[in-house]
Amino acid sequence: MPLPRGLPVVDHHCHLSLAGEGVLAARRFRHAGGTHLFLATQNYGPTVPRQLEDYAHQFETTFALADRVRREVGIEVFAVVAPYPIDLVTASAQLGLPRALDLHRAATDLAGRAVQEGKAVAIGEVGRAHFPVAPEVSAAIEAAFTYALAVAREVGCPVVVHSADLDASGYVELSVRAHDARLPAERVVKHYARARVAPEERAGVVPSYLGRKDLIDQVLADPSPWFLETDYLDDPARPGAVLDLATVPRRARWIADRGTAAAERLFVPFVESVEKVYGLRLEAPPRSGA
Repeated sequence: MPLPRGLPVVDHHCHLSLAGEGVLAARRFRHAGGTHLFLATQNYGPTVPRQLEDYAHQFETTFALADRVRREVGIEVFAVVAPYPIDLVTASAQLGLPRALDLHRAATDLAGRAVQEGKAVAIGEVGRAHFPVAPEVSAAIEAAFTYALAVAREVGCPVVVHSADLDASGYVELSVRAHDARLPAERVVKHYARARVAPEERAGVVPSYLGRKDLIDQVLADPSPWFLETDYLDDPARPGAVLDLATVPRRARWIADRGTAAAERLFVPFVESVEKVYGLRLEAPPRSGA
């Protein structure tokens, strides 16, 4: 059956690359029925940034990609920018830990200004390494995360968190960190969530679930807020990873085929959650001519 009238179809977290498919992937997303993308920045060069100008160029590249997709594909794109937490692992070896942390904080300030200027809607990805690192590097990453939470509070935006998989205790710990920074837990989004944690066990932190069918089956009845994402990497070395950019609209139609009640649940990740977490009211464009 068709999707409900007025329903936007939103991939909450993806990447596009100058070296990958870029606009072509966005066209595939639209052709499948997608209407809105949250585009997270990434390092576009062969090395991690070593000076603030490198991060400024990286963020501007993300904004330019978003603008091009809007113009050429006709979908809405929301940019999410911040220095990637793993950058500190490499930068600390190249610059020394104090200089690397200073650079990371300055780049986070730059991301905050982008939010204030309306170029971005959130600070991300921030957070932690998803693999073991040296204790002193781990401490620097934690300090950078604390700083990012404070910047998000100051500019009034959500943070999108990169980390290893979380259980209920991990969500609670994130909520405590947000509380300590005086940032509402409802403005902390755990991206790349691969397992359902019951809403009452997440302490307000918001999951952005990978759009796998088995996971959607588990979370579809949950109240907002929660999101669906592909974490599409647009990496020529890993075609289609993590999930292809057309996945979320295809999953939306798969759900709608179950009937009206199931289709109406799609308003939770695509409308209600976006408004609760980001304060954005999304509207679906006409679907003809996709």
